[in-house]
Amino acid sequence: MAKDLLFEIGLEEVPARFIRAAMNQLKDRMVKWLADSSITHGEVQAFATPRRLAVLVQEVAEKQEDVHEEVKGPSRKIALDENGQWSKAALGFARSQGVDPEQFTFKELGGTEYIYVSKSTTGVETSTVLAEGLLGILQSMTFPKNMRWGSYDFKFVRPIRWIVALFGKEIVDIEITGVKSGNVTRGHRFLGTDTVITEPSAYAEALRAQHVIVDVNEREQLITSQIKELAASKGWNIAVKEDLLEEVLFLVEVPTVLFGTFEESFLNIPQEVLITSMREHQRYFPVLDSQGSLLPYFVTVRNGGSVALETIAKGNEKVLRARLSDAKFFYEEDQKMQIKDALSKLETIVFHEELGTVGDKVRRIRRIADSLSEKLNLETGAAEEVSRTAEICKFDLVTQMVYEFPELQGVMGEDYARKAGEPEVVAKGIFEHYQPRFAGDAVPASMVGAIVSIADKMDTIAGCFSIGIIPTGSQDPYALRRQAAGIVQIVLEHKLPLLLSDIFAIALDVHEDKGNLKRSVLEIRKDLLDFFGLRVKKTLSDTLRYDVVDAVIAAGYDDVVSVVARGAALMETVNADSDFKTTVESFSRVSNLASKASAEKVRSDLLQEEAEKNLYSAWQKVSGDYREQLSESNSAGALELLSSLKPSITGFFDSVMVMAEDEQIRNNRLALLAAIEEDLKTFADFSKLVWA
Repeated sequence: MAKDLLFEIGLEEVPARFIRAAMNQLKDRMVKWLADSSITHGEVQAFATPRRLAVLVQEVAEKQEDVHEEVKGPSRKIALDENGQWSKAALGFARSQGVDPEQFTFKELGGTEYIYVSKSTTGVETSTVLAEGLLGILQSMTFPKNMRWGSYDFKFVRPIRWIVALFGKEIVDIEITGVKSGNVTRGHRFLGTDTVITEPSAYAEALRAQHVIVDVNEREQLITSQIKELAASKGWNIAVKEDLLEEVLFLVEVPTVLFGTFEESFLNIPQEVLITSMREHQRYFPVLDSQGSLLPYFVTVRNGGSVALETIAKGNEKVLRARLSDAKFFYEEDQKMQIKDALSKLETIVFHEELGTVGDKVRRIRRIADSLSEKLNLETGAAEEVSRTAEICKFDLVTQMVYEFPELQGVMGEDYARKAGEPEVVAKGIFEHYQPRFAGDAVPASMVGAIVSIADKMDTIAGCFSIGIIPTGSQDPYALRRQAAGIVQIVLEHKLPLLLSDIFAIALDVHEDKGNLKRSVLEIRKDLLDFFGLRVKKTLSDTLRYDVVDAVIAAGYDDVVSVVARGAALMETVNADSDFKTTVESFSRVSNLASKASAEKVRSDLLQEEAEKNLYSAWQKVSGDYREQLSESNSAGALELLSSLKPSITGFFDSVMVMAEDEQIRNNRLALLAAIEEDLKTFADFSKLVWA
């Protein structure tokens, strides 16, 4: 026999960003507890609204399963002392299992005898363990932030106001913070009333009657379908951002989509400002035309029915009008400030107490950017554009608009710089230097934006590493991993001929000049190379086999463009050339013996056998072209040249005794193999490739 189980925790309104994770956590903890308690069950469904977390488990067994298990203990050698008596280890095992040593048996496993004990546990009625189990689940839940209320020491995401705990039609009695469980849940705060849940399966429909859609997926489908219907009827493109939809989903219990308008005069403000104000302050969805331009409408979701929607819309319009009026005021006031005046205000903003002000950071960014321009041999005009962009890239941080909406940094800088008469490439570079802002974001399109972006990110990373701030585990408060990944992404996208070590050196020289280094340069450079190595490896792992990644990484990743090109070429060859395995085997024979070579150079006059002369000749013909192809990032061509050595290598090993008795001859042959190995290891460590 089986019964359904319902557990609902009623709360004061929970922050929307916490709810989905809390809902999933409640479900996971319920499933784990049932498994640990040997209680079989059917489907488990989780529910959530702003005021409740709930889980419904179907067909929960009315009795725990009987458990029969055989537990392995110490080996016979450890379990018995020299007198054949039970050792302390054996007696301790017996106590831990709650059995008498006389119940021990010996069984052989892998040639060794071990103690085994058989245990049987008879299952009890599920109803007798439910109260303790549900209370334990509730008490074990964790949240990003907790509250404590009244005189209670217990902490939870929000105060608990009611609890529903039903096993079949029977109430499971639990109590916490003065709240006793029952079978009464609460409907919509304004449209519904308290309602009795007669049995768990009636939960969703009982709440629907009280204007609460408790199923998250159903609620989301209602919102999206209403938005689509409105868009189709009006010919609009309603921009639904996933994170905003997620937030709105957990702000309402019964959703009704409606729209409102705002004055067209506000459209003179950049649409990014209007959209940000609507989304961040009001949780509104913006309305766009077919060209992606903002229209003077907004869409919102009401927590209620369709009664008096016009009144609701007007109220929202009034609030939005005040918000947009503020934005318009900030926008107009910001434009009265000169860029040079904004830059002077950066001297009053602390970037980091050990790294100075934002003004200090900007000066470092400019020096790094100028050095990168020189390294890349930019023409004078382009280098000047990079320098100017770096000089003013942060000026919008002191504007009222960015103070109000930090996510508009760069967006406002571009707009204000353009209006101040700065060159278009400089204005665009101010926006681009923040890119990529997150995983999957675009990289700067212009060379100016790319260089300043690298300079900004590298300044932050080098500065933090210099004073000992290095990400560990999940801790990365300065988003250094994201910024390092951004640098790798930019270098790859623009195929910049920059070595990571060169970028590190430029940034560290600037910080050293400013007296910021609290650690040795060598130590910092090593940490930086290891740190960026993980980012490069992650980039490669997105498209390549793990062994191919390991192989090309082992040959070096200082040149990011090269390692990615080498990885792609090697992966393609491994997949396409069925005979490549034998080529790699020939490379491995070279590498194995090359390790025995001294630092001598190959002497052609000591080559005796025809096969070694052929290998030497083949290598000389290939080596120069190979290095040239590799330097031009033609990795496929470079690998093809290396592979062409296979017949000569095979012939050499088939005909030549490498470890000859004559020391000069032996060392010369090893030197030849070492010279070939020098070329091989600049492409990959082929020994890391794995074959099925």
